[in-house]
Amino acid sequence: MSRIAEGRLRSIEVVEDLTAESRCDEGFLRLRRLRLRNHYQDGARSAVYPCDVLSRPGSDAVVAVLYEIDGARRVRVLLRDAPRAPVYLRHAKRFVHPDPRVYLSLMELVAGLVEESDGSGEIGLCRRAAIEAREEAGVSVPAEGFRVLGGESFASPGTSDEKLRFCCAQTDLAEASAGDGDGSVMEEAAQLVTLELAEAIEACRSGAIPDLKTELGLLRLADHLGYLPQLRCFVDELPPALAARHSRLGIAPHR
Repeated sequence: MSRIAEGRLRSIEVVEDLTAESRCDEGFLRLRRLRLRNHYQDGARSAVYPCDVLSRPGSDAVVAVLYEIDGARRVRVLLRDAPRAPVYLRHAKRFVHPDPRVYLSLMELVAGLVEESDGSGEIGLCRRAAIEAREEAGVSVPAEGFRVLGGESFASPGTSDEKLRFCCAQTDLAEASAGDGDGSVMEEAAQLVTLELAEAIEACRSGAIPDLKTELGLLRLADHLGYLPQLRCFVDELPPALAARHSRLGIAPHR
């Protein structure tokens, strides 16, 4: 079957539903179906309760925030607009709060699963970010060109043990070109979008870009750069008295 890399998604067909005959410990996503009991410091114990834990290979993921600053000091960021089957299939479900949208695609920051071959520590994270930038956006940035944006964050701690880790790199976004990602059908039909940083954050807040990791990554980038998206200016453009009051909240400064 031929692949149509440039085509935009029209629909996704469920060819077969294997849920009823599948084990929860097989497939790309693994589900541990557990019964747990809490033990408290005063010696008390809770009632036994059910808990499902969802895991992916490697569990953790890196989000790569790719950006550029032009001569007018405008900050632009790169997003990847691609189909996401799980959110597309929402249209067949009913929700307490109705969602009339059909998600033919979703804009997100470049991201990918950590692999054991990446190595540990910050250099390992940056190495994975560099690989994902090359695979998903055609951008060649060495691992040394990335900076870690603060600490890690759980993606959905009520159901998953996955942590997200954030890195950023400055690059020439004009060189970006949508690649095939990992080569799977899940990564097909992607397009790249460049937005001004404040515009992208506003789109996250309004729901036009309904992706938590993207909103968090963009806000961390703004803090890293000392950029104030509401004012569309850098801290060093503020009056000295105001600039002196600014502090980055747990994010290393841009260098």
